[in-house]
Amino acid sequence: MPETDAPLTYGPNEDVVDLLLAQHAQIEQLFLLVIGGTGETRRDAFDDLVKLLAAHETAEEEVVHPLARTLPGGGGDAMVDDRLDEERQAKETLKTLVAGGVDADGFETGIILLRDAVLMHARHEERYEFPRLRQFVPAERLRSLATAVRAAEASAPTRPHPGAQSAKGNLAAGPVLAVIDRVRDAVRKPSES
Repeated sequence: MPETDAPLTYGPNEDVVDLLLAQHAQIEQLFLLVIGGTGETRRDAFDDLVKLLAAHETAEEEVVHPLARTLPGGGGDAMVDDRLDEERQAKETLKTLVAGGVDADGFETGIILLRDAVLMHARHEERYEFPRLRQFVPAERLRSLATAVRAAEASAPTRPHPGAQSAKGNLAAGPVLAVIDRVRDAVRKPSES
């Protein structure tokens, strides 16, 4: 099973795009483990997937999307609005799957639908948003944004919260939601705390 707390990319030249691309690959790998797994293996992979998706999307909403809105060339608002809509829909589906658990009726279908939506969302970011970041944002700033994304992820909720989807919403509600989520995580798995 992959170690989700390990650094995803290495070196002083790591930038925010490298970090997010590595996380996209890790998300895809976790989906494979959830879909192909059973029992405790599936449950653990799903828990890892939920935490990574929640932290990843929160960090994008706080750091990456606001910057993408400001890039030259126009269309940034529409591009980001499309990504936020995709994220909101995925969070709703993920919230439903978390509530039911991996043994619930419909989980198999739901996780496949979620995987397809999340991977399509990732491809849209990779095709439309990330190239613009590399084109218009200096390399040094992209490297510093990798640090900002890691910091945002460290304080992000560990569960989906579809209502907190903007940078302002995440900054206002995120720390409280993160504490609540971490308490729930500790209660659910006391032996791992």
